[in-house]
Amino acid sequence: MTRRVVSYIRPMGLAQRIAGQGSEFLLFALTPPRITVTPERAQEVSDLTQKRLAPLGLDGLVLYDIDDESDRTEEERPFPFLPTIDPASFRAQHLTDWTTPVVVYRAVGKYGESDLRGWLEAQDADQVLTVFVGASSRHKQPATSLVRAQELWKQTRPDLQLGGVAIPERHTRRGEEHLRLIAKQEAGCSFFVTQVVYDVNAAKNLVSDYHFECAARGLTPVPIVYTFSVCGSLKTLEFLGWLGVDVPRWIQNDLRHKDDTLQASYEHSIGAARELIDYCRRMEVPFGINVESVSIRLAEIAASLDLTQELERELRR
Repeated sequence: MTRRVVSYIRPMGLAQRIAGQGSEFLLFALTPPRITVTPERAQEVSDLTQKRLAPLGLDGLVLYDIDDESDRTEEERPFPFLPTIDPASFRAQHLTDWTTPVVVYRAVGKYGESDLRGWLEAQDADQVLTVFVGASSRHKQPATSLVRAQELWKQTRPDLQLGGVAIPERHTRRGEEHLRLIAKQEAGCSFFVTQVVYDVNAAKNLVSDYHFECAARGLTPVPIVYTFSVCGSLKTLEFLGWLGVDVPRWIQNDLRHKDDTLQASYEHSIGAARELIDYCRRMEVPFGINVESVSIRLAEIAASLDLTQELERELRR
């Protein structure tokens, strides 16, 4: 897993490419530091992260907004929930030197309408995109519902590219995720980002149904951004299951029994991404690739950077 620097010229900014149903862009996703760290430590983390990402040919950065999802399931959370710095604050205060656009997630149930409206009004539409995430369960009473957040966006900043979440696993269980995507698209979403993909067939089923449903309705598909991540331990594998990510049994067996779980996961991620890239190109569905790195383990961070570099080469072919 050797990295090399690849330079290329971006034809236009990420927001403009998404607005034009562009395709084949590369993102890198992370979570801000824990809310308990000092401002000085948060800046150190930011500086180190930017140094690591500088050699990569990224089209944008993704900042996750995590929320406690323990109400979604009765199963015990494998890792304790540790609140992190608000991604909007982390970008504004600690990523001032970052040059590519940033996709800022908003777990809208955490924010009141005035806070959400104020944040939307203050953003530069060329440099900031956003993904709205609804409540983790219908039992949670949100400060702002996803529907209301979409209405606020439409009232205040419809020029700001709005994204939504796509969940292939939900399509496997219910068979209607493509209809949810179309409903979100009609509500203003101009792109979608999946949770981590391990089940390639589920992702292909979703994009296929979405493609043909769009054709039947005379709609132009918007980009679907597929998220990939390495899994460096069996504890992380357990956590993926808790989050609702379907890891096929044969992949679970590989990760459990290989001598190097991280390397096995890396190879599966490469294979899955290549298969989806080829499929989307053949179906002429616009897409992007997002590499997620949320671990603090140096080996997993390095593997995520290597994965990003390898997938960049796939996209630039």
